[in-house]
Formats: sequence, structure tokens, C-alpha cells
Amino acid sequence: MQIADSIVAITGAGQGLGRAMAEYLAERGARLALIDVNAEGLEESVGACKALGAEARSYMINVASEEEVDKGFAQIAADFGGLQVLVNNAGIMRDGMLIKVKDGKLTDRMSLSQWQSVIDVNLTGVFLCGRAAAGIMAESGKGGVIVNISSLSRAGNMGQTNYSASKAGVAAMTVSWARELARYGVRVAAIAPGFIKTDMVAQMRPEILEGLVKQVPLRRLGQQEEIASTVSFILENDFVSGRVLDIDGGARI
Repeated sequence: MQIADSIVAITGAGQGLGRAMAEYLAERGARLALIDVNAEGLEESVGACKALGAEARSYMINVASEEEVDKGFAQIAADFGGLQVLVNNAGIMRDGMLIKVKDGKLTDRMSLSQWQSVIDVNLTGVFLCGRAAAGIMAESGKGGVIVNISSLSRAGNMGQTNYSASKAGVAAMTVSWARELARYGVRVAAIAPGFIKTDMVAQMRPEILEGLVKQVPLRRLGQQEEIASTVSFILENDFVSGRVLDIDGGARI
């Protein structure tokens, strides 16, 4: 697929990796539909993409709402005249231990709201947006590409029962969709980032950052642009489908 002039929807585009991916694709001539619930961040991302010469529009959509997703993607297709790419990036974290026990007594446990909020956004949101985008792509007769964002944590990570489960689900959906949607000319792949230097990570205490880096054989954090360039690779290589690309500096061996 040629990135220039392709219509690309990116969820979670108001900050972090979503904004980095939007700016990377904007520089390469993509037409961008940026999705988030953070109005201020979303407008900043749109402004940054326009400053790079790209066409960009903002869409306030709660990816966990079926009604908002279906209406929002229909509006995107109407505004741009179609949709060729979805980057399913929106996600949240609500970390916590499954249970905590002190002196033989249960003192705390992961709440149902901690579990459900993460599943709603990270898993159900990916499903709803992927379904909406796939329908538009299939009906167009021109195919398209869906890129899901999984995580190194999909293999399981202490204190992340909810997050790990959601990202493992994203990886599994990627393979299922690739097999189902190939008949419509739609490719599906996923990226599983490791420890990436986002604004949130950069604000961590030095000793925590040092601990993260020690888990990476390359002994550094990944850059947001390295994830964005992987999106570009998936889009441009028409034989990539049904795979989860681990971009983690060797942290998951």
C-alpha cells in the first residue's frame, strides 16, 4: 500500500504513541482521521499534522461505545470518501495485584472496575473499531489494512492481569481477522511494543527507569518513532498479515 493519500484512522491519537504515529504518517502524505476522548490533546495532534502539510480531522469517539464507534466511523468514511487504514492504538492501564495478603489476611484485590475498564477500552474497543473499519473496507471493494497495538505484556506481567489479558486478546484477534478478512483484500497485523520512551515513562523515577532498561538486552528504551516506522513498514509491505511484530529491543526472548 502506498501511504501518500491513504485515508488513515488512528485511535488514541491525542497523545503518546498515537500522536507520534499520526505525525510520522502525516510526513508521508497520509490523510488522517484522528480519534480520542481527550479534546485538547486531539486538537494538538491535528494541529501538528496540519503543520506538516497533511489533511487531518478530529473525532471525539469513545472506542468502548458501540453507538459512538459505528456513527463515528460512518462519519469518517463520509468526510474522507472512504477508509484504507485503521491503527487500533487506544488503550489504558489500571495496574494492580490480583490479591494482597498480609499476616495471612486478604487486604486488597483487583477490583472489578479495574478489570472491566481496561477490557472495555483495550479489547472491546479494538473489536468495535476493527469491526467498523473492516466493514467499510470490505464494502469499498478496495481492501485495506488494520494495525492493532498489542504489548510485550501479552505474555503475562506481574501486576497487570487486566492489561496482559487485554493485549493477549488483541494478538489473538489479529490472527483471526487476518484469516477472515483476506478474502476482502484486508490485511491485519499487530505491533507489540516493549518499553517505549513516552511522556509518561519519561516522568518515572530514575531508579524505576533504570530497572526497565535492565530488562532490555539493547540497554535502552525504544523511541516512539521506532513504533511509528513499524506501522509504516506494515502498510507498505503487502505480504505482511496475521503476525504480531515484537518491537522490544529483545526484552521478550
